[in-house]
Amino acid sequence: MERAFFVNAFEMDLLAGVFGDLAGSKQEMPLHELTQVLLSLIDRGWIEVRRYDRWIAEDGREGLMPGEAVARQHLPQLLADPATWEYPEGATWVGAITLVETESGSKVSRMPPEEITAQHG
Repeated sequence: MERAFFVNAFEMDLLAGVFGDLAGSKQEMPLHELTQVLLSLIDRGWIEVRRYDRWIAEDGREGLMPGEAVARQHLPQLLADPATWEYPEGATWVGAITLVETESGSKVSRMPPEEITAQHG
């Protein structure tokens, strides 16, 4: 299940995208259980939760980029809201939740599973 969060963070997808990376019955897990897994990855310093901000390229094209990390103390309440885990309504993703791998998380996500278990339990 942690792998699904790493895939989502590597892709800087919206949080809702994690359901597409979960296998079978894990897609139906209660949000509080998914939240505990995600918070564990955050507390280990491997993933950050951010909100998308508007980005404008030098040539004027608009896009999105992850903004500042959401403070850890706000995450339990934010992640308890089912709307946080859904794709936003409307045409914009500005303000939507995305996951981002940290530098440490990037190193861990590229390790073979058995090495992760041996080093990080």
